[in-house]
Amino acid sequence: MTIGPLLYSGTDWDFATLLRSYDAIERIATDELGLECYPNRIEVISSEQMLDVYTAHGMPLTYRHWSYGKRFLQHESSYRRGYTSLAYEVVINSNPCISYLMEENTATMQALVTAHAAFGHNHFFRNNHLFRQWTEASAILDYLAFARSYIATCEDRFGTAAVERVLDAAHSLSRHGVHRHGGSRPMNLKSEEKRERERLEYDESVYDDLWRTLPDTKPVQGMDKVAERQRRLGLPEENLLHFLEKSSPRLQSWEREVIRIVRLIAQYFYPQPQVKVMNEGCATWVHQRIMTRLHETGQIDDAAFLEVLHSTSNVIMQPGFDHPAAGPGFNPYALGYAVMTDIARVCEAPTAEDRKWFPDIAGNGDPTGTLRHVWANYRDESFLLQFLSPKVMREFRMFRLLDDTAEPTLLVDAIHDDEGYRDIRRALARSYDPGLNDSDVQVIDVDLTGDRRLILEHRTHAGQLLSHKDADATLHYIAALWGYEVRLQEVDADTEAVLATHKASPIVSV
Repeated sequence: MTIGPLLYSGTDWDFATLLRSYDAIERIATDELGLECYPNRIEVISSEQMLDVYTAHGMPLTYRHWSYGKRFLQHESSYRRGYTSLAYEVVINSNPCISYLMEENTATMQALVTAHAAFGHNHFFRNNHLFRQWTEASAILDYLAFARSYIATCEDRFGTAAVERVLDAAHSLSRHGVHRHGGSRPMNLKSEEKRERERLEYDESVYDDLWRTLPDTKPVQGMDKVAERQRRLGLPEENLLHFLEKSSPRLQSWEREVIRIVRLIAQYFYPQPQVKVMNEGCATWVHQRIMTRLHETGQIDDAAFLEVLHSTSNVIMQPGFDHPAAGPGFNPYALGYAVMTDIARVCEAPTAEDRKWFPDIAGNGDPTGTLRHVWANYRDESFLLQFLSPKVMREFRMFRLLDDTAEPTLLVDAIHDDEGYRDIRRALARSYDPGLNDSDVQVIDVDLTGDRRLILEHRTHAGQLLSHKDADATLHYIAALWGYEVRLQEVDADTEAVLATHKASPIVSV
């Protein structure tokens, strides 16, 4: 064990202190934990600037839209009145990885959040398969600059109101503007700019409005007309923004590009909610391990380490199910950190129960290597299904309730026995299934040579229908982009019965 001089003393810090802390943290992260990170860019910002970062979903720049100003005022009002506090840091999945640190932090908190964000989150962003598959960290900052410039140019040429109408509609569909099952390439600025130039040139060279009105006179062989047009349009299509961008009869070229911008940015954020527990658990485990090593090697004193323990304890606090502070679900920091810590324990000091539940990793003597494998290859659903242990379930006092609407009372149907542990683990993992958290709405049919009515279908389970008010409001946005009537059918996935129908027609053409 190397005993070094203190990195700092007390709460005050300067940039020399930050550099010393960063170098010491980096040595532990790379040499002892084997973390692989993007190059880091650390920026110290004020509380006002942190509110700006919140406004843009953590992005350093974005295009202008009224919703960002509304979000800023909401956060500012809540913060100024003391209802909420600001994060100690915000980190961006980019290359270089940008970490924002609050200037009000103490020296210890600056070190802690550097370990948490610049190394914990950074390693997870770079290595997790969902981020590697769906995002291009080296391209996002340039693409955001392109998006901001393009939309500002559109506002100058076509008017702020016209651009705002398209953005409002596209934002309302952003959760349904992603490819969930492959077929999407990570954004690349050069290819995006080239593709936009080629589309404009093609539109100018071949466009003739009369051609769109001609009926399809080719005979259909081997399938009916509905099946043939569905095949040609690639239906059903779950990515509503992609379909509108490619197939809307009324949109101009610049409007399609604005929709594409919103769609690609939504795709960039697509992995985030699927790995919230893992991402925060990874970063918390990493910062706690690094700060512990700094204390063990004499680089921070007891007072600093007590501050670390106090801060981490606050972050991973999990209220009981009947506590007034309890929210829906588990605190992702608490659950993620608990399972990460438990995996390390199973690797080093397994019990007989651990060897039964985790024969592949129990006693392997390589906790950091096992955790790096976990961070790279799982998302929350599969992570919990594979690694949630009876020990953690006991610590969190987990149980499962059966809510049968035909019965007047709730039934606790899974408790702390072998079968109950497995039932609880399956139920909890299933609650993180992204397929259950977003409504399954798809484009299923449209006759472009006929009435051009767009038909959508929502496949629902157990009669869980969409909010009538929200469905109607969103359909009016879709109709504005489509230019013709839009109809949404809610269909029971088990019986195929139509449970409800919503309709909307365009009021203002965009």
